[in-house]
Formats: sequence, C-alpha cells, structure tokens
Amino acid sequence: MERIQRVRWIVYLTLILTSLLSPVANAQAGRQVLVMEATGPVTPVMLSYIERGISEAEARDAEALVIMLNTPGGDVDLTKRIIQAIVASNVPVVVYVAPRGAFAASAGTFITLAGHVAAMAPNTSIGAASPVSGQGEEIPETLRNKIVSILQADIEGLAQRRGERAVEWAREAVSEARAATAEEALELGVIDFIATDLSDLLRQMDGFRVTLYNREVTLHTKDAPTEELPMTAVERFLHTITNPNIAFILMTLGINGILFELSSPGGYLAGIVGVICLLLAFYALGVLDVNYTGLLFIALAFVLFVADIKAPTHGVLTVGGIVSFVLGSLILFNSPFYAVSRNLVASVSLVTGAFFAFIVAKAVAIQRRPATTGAEGLVGAIGVARTDLSPRGTVFLKGEWWEAEAEDGPIQAGEEVRVKSVEGFRLRVTRNTR
Repeated sequence: MERIQRVRWIVYLTLILTSLLSPVANAQAGRQVLVMEATGPVTPVMLSYIERGISEAEARDAEALVIMLNTPGGDVDLTKRIIQAIVASNVPVVVYVAPRGAFAASAGTFITLAGHVAAMAPNTSIGAASPVSGQGEEIPETLRNKIVSILQADIEGLAQRRGERAVEWAREAVSEARAATAEEALELGVIDFIATDLSDLLRQMDGFRVTLYNREVTLHTKDAPTEELPMTAVERFLHTITNPNIAFILMTLGINGILFELSSPGGYLAGIVGVICLLLAFYALGVLDVNYTGLLFIALAFVLFVADIKAPTHGVLTVGGIVSFVLGSLILFNSPFYAVSRNLVASVSLVTGAFFAFIVAKAVAIQRRPATTGAEGLVGAIGVARTDLSPRGTVFLKGEWWEAEAEDGPIQAGEEVRVKSVEGFRLRVTRNTR
C-alpha cells in the first residue's frame, strides 16, 4: 500500500510540474523568430513567398517575422497586396533593409513603411518612389498627377504613425523621387532602428512595443531562437529568371533557337529549346518594368539578321541588326535600379552578330559555288565518248549514258569530253584539252 501511495504522489507531482512548465515552454516556442530574404524586383513570386511566410509565422505563433528586403521595386498592384498581408498579420512583421549596400527603392519604400517595425543596415538607402510608365514614354501630366495623388495618400497612411517629418519625407519620395540613407531615415523617423546584422536587430528590438491591427504587442527578441524560411525550389527558379540579365539571355537564346530551327528544319531540338526559353523570358518580362521600345529594337535586329541571310547584302543588314540589338538591350528596362549588364550586352551582341555573320558568309559562298545538281550541274563536267562523235554519238558521264553532239569537230571513242551546255536530254561537248 505504501508503494502505491508513493506512486500516486509521484504522478500528482509530475502533473503539477507539467502544468506549471507548459506555459513557459509555450512562451519559449512562441518567441521563435522566422527570417525571410526578399531580394530582387517585386514579382508574383515575392508576393506568394511573403504571404506564405506570414501564414507560417502565424501558424507557429512566432514572436516576429523578419523580412530582409533588398528590392528595386516593381508592380504597384503586387506591392499593395504585400502591404495588405503585412498589415493584416497577427504576428509582428519586421522589414529590415539589408545587407549593407541594399536598398528599398520605389515599391520597396511602401513595403518598408508597412512593417510593424522598420529597420535598415548601415550603407543602405530607401526612397525614390515616383511612378514610372511601363512603356518607356513620359506619363501624361494629368494621369501622372492622379497616380501621384493616390500613391501619396497610400504612403501617408503607412507613415502616419511615424510622425510629421516621416510623412513629409514619404510624400516627397513619391512626388519628387526623394531618397534617404539609413542615418537620414532614422533621424526623420522613417525607420525605427539601424542594425549592423540580424543579432543586433533582435537585441535592439527587445522590449519594443508595436501595434498590430487589433492589439499592442511587446517584443521579446533578445534571446529568441531564429529560423530561416527559404524559398521553395519552384519559387527560387521563378525568382531567378526574373533577374534582368537572365531574362535577357533567355530571350536571346529563345529567338536564336527558333530562327535556327526555321532555317534548317527537321531537328526539332533547337526549336523546342527556343520555345521554352522564349516562354520563360515572356514570364520574366511580364513581371519586370519593360520598355517596349527596347523590345521593338531587339525584334528589328533579328528581322535584319534574317533578311541578310535570305538576301545577302555582304553584312550591311547584319551590322544594322547588331546596332539595333545593342540599343534595344540597353533600354530594355525602365527602372534605373535594374538593367541588363553592359558587359553582358556587349558579349551577347558580339556572339549573336558573329553567328549571323557566319551564316551570311556561308549563304554568299553557296550562291557563288557552281551548281552541282540538275542541268546546270553538268556544265563543265568531264565524260568519256563511248562512240565516235561525228558530230553525234553517246558519252558516259557521272555513271549515265547521254546523247551528245561535238561542237569542235569529230571526237573519237575513248576520248575525254567536256560539257559546254545542255539542251534537253542532249549534251553539247568539246574535246577535253585539260
């Protein structure tokens, strides 16, 4: 009986300790900080990635979600959806412009201000949120004023809780493309912290109070465990091809592959690869801020290349195509924050130009080469007289018997003859004097 009594007490004590320690364990689990890296233009991939990160943070009851941001901006509608997801989050979202040298330009400014906490690493920048046209031309003044007014209202709402100086700067970031360094942004109240790295940020945020859409929360991040939340393989792939340099290469490979298939059909591989590359390029160009004038220049370049193949002009059209290709490549994207590398443009232009110059040279050489088939291919060929030609008889030429007529006097059987012309199925020949 005493042993049973002891077991009961042990069970009771275990239950009591478990009930006391459970809140502590749950609190510790809730203090986990998830970390994401949002790098590159604002695209549908970035949107889905951030939405997934917020859902994951809410499901884990995380202490906070840190989005390490480095973006040149992007589509306004996608940016608004990211802002909506951040504002509606049940978990504090920290937007941290990092690493050193990063920037939150254009749409990135809105995303940073939408964060419950905004921070920047040293040597980073924020701002230049003026609207630009997707077609490369100037926005008409009336339309521009409307867009600026809407964007200013949006950014004012995001900056309101940060004070009048922050609101004024945010308005100028939209209307005058104003930008700020990390130090200037902190002084203006645009951001809350300047942190050298993630550990420094978590240390500074400890005890900081933030306002979610339905409550206030005090952050406890000093000793919080962190876990990275990377992109999935599909997200990484789609995000990679939205790099302007990758999109440019895919577009060039796609067009070259299709043109190669059209010029020498039957292999299918070049055509299939070309179509796949071109479709991926269209996806990337569809989410980037593309200048359609640049696309027209690139299209014109390939039209000139093909025209020089079909009607060789000794490289004149190819040179024009290279010039058009370079111009189109340099103005392909509107944003000053992302563009095709000039070294890449030069390299691809030289390779593409050399490829088509080689094809043009071959086409010219083929046109100059004597015909080797049909009646024209027989002119100048050497055969042997099988009968006396006085002046008519038969000759043996290229494995075939032909009727022939001598033009320069009788030719005896066994002598070599040279074809001068072809009339129907009869050859006109002369004695071959070598």
